[in-house]
Amino acid sequence: MSRLRLAFALLPLFVTTVIASPAQTFTTIYNFNDIHGSGPEALVEATNGDLYGTTRIGGAYCKGRRNGFGCGTIFRIILAGGLTTLYNFCPQGPGDCTDGADPYAGLIQGANGDLYGTTNGVGYGDGTTVFKITPGGALTTLYSFCSDLVGEYCLDGAFSTGGLIQDIDGNFYGTTPAGGTTNDGTIFELTPGGTLTTLYDFGTDGVGPYAGLVAATDGNFYGTTTYGGATGNGTIFKLSPSGTLTTLYNFCQQSGCTDGGEPTSLIQAVDGDFYGTTVYGGDSTSCPNRCGTIFRITPSGTLTTLHSFHRKDGAYPNPPMQATDGDFYGTTSSGGANNNSSCRYDCGTIFKITPGGELTTLYNFCEQSGCTDGIAPAAGLLQDTNGEFYGSTYGGGTSTDCTGGCGTIFSLSVGLGPFVETQTTSGKVGATIKILGTNLTGATSVTFNGTAAAFTVVSPSEIVTTVPSGATTGFVSVTTPSGVLTSNKQFQVRP
Repeated sequence: MSRLRLAFALLPLFVTTVIASPAQTFTTIYNFNDIHGSGPEALVEATNGDLYGTTRIGGAYCKGRRNGFGCGTIFRIILAGGLTTLYNFCPQGPGDCTDGADPYAGLIQGANGDLYGTTNGVGYGDGTTVFKITPGGALTTLYSFCSDLVGEYCLDGAFSTGGLIQDIDGNFYGTTPAGGTTNDGTIFELTPGGTLTTLYDFGTDGVGPYAGLVAATDGNFYGTTTYGGATGNGTIFKLSPSGTLTTLYNFCQQSGCTDGGEPTSLIQAVDGDFYGTTVYGGDSTSCPNRCGTIFRITPSGTLTTLHSFHRKDGAYPNPPMQATDGDFYGTTSSGGANNNSSCRYDCGTIFKITPGGELTTLYNFCEQSGCTDGIAPAAGLLQDTNGEFYGSTYGGGTSTDCTGGCGTIFSLSVGLGPFVETQTTSGKVGATIKILGTNLTGATSVTFNGTAAAFTVVSPSEIVTTVPSGATTGFVSVTTPSGVLTSNKQFQVRP
């Protein structure tokens, strides 16, 4: 997996604003340094209104084992200004990372308000974990992988690079790209108390599920394998709750891999189809192994390539997300209009693509002298409930602690308005649901697809409500003094 990332080595706070076009504003809101971490990954918005994330390397510990690099951190960003490092991984020292190392996949916020994530580790049996951390910074290791080692195989899984998801019963689901009975990767279920069950072992049907899973509206899990399958270039699969796996698509079926190869994470859009990217493949020869694609696939397995990147509009795309305007937004880790000696095949982009496949480049990284605005976006984008997008770059920034820079956190405003987000996106009548938002104080009404619900305003960024009797699947709306805010996704009422 490391070959999919740029090889940057490991910034005090430094804010820079660039007017990218008359309708959008790009702002660098934090520059990392060696002490606070390096190589930030995906971000999550918490119910307190702040952003949380991880750095893959950097931090205070584990430098000897990692050729001078730290083992990663967990951080909190307050949008009003400032970063706090909540946790430095591997304080025990190299070779004894029982709390984990290399938190590659970012975080999710659980129903109980704590944050959950995984660590990739620094070797078999050394630092591959599932953990939880309170918003205040108290970390608990829920599970350490490779507890069942047979020969060279960790039967319960090895490494973890994909994010977690949580179901309505509180259990967590994820993947490991290695381990299992054939060492080709696993899908697992983990209870909040730390009991792990392997749901599936990969083999001839796919190798290396580096990305996490999607809990779809039909009750099944969907995901990808980076390698393997009929062509060796990755697959898209469906897994039933009972553990039956169906391969929906094998990549590189078309001549020249114009349909793509090595897929990343999926998302399910409001139309019910799944959207994702491939790191390689497509119809352009301007990149080694081609520049990657964006695709749509139906739940039954019909795949359509929406766009093939051509280096100047981006290369090696990260997973997209669907914004409140119905379009998809994302980043490419390379390509674009700007180059620098620290960039591999140009410095990366932010893009927008319509469901019909019309792509617009919104920002080219390394626009500023010295790439102080960042190099190589490390993950996809987060749309905050204030309407703006937030993301991270793996390198660049203002710090000289790291060769090529230590990375940045940025925001991009394109004029989209605020909204609310439910946590989770499904539940039964009577279930307690949290609603995230901005300026929720003074809210006078909460409805589930038009059915009024009882609620309590906990803070300006959080409402707690109950799924009301008679509610049906649809959007959640909150009436505030400044107007009606609608959820970014439909809430599914479970039987």
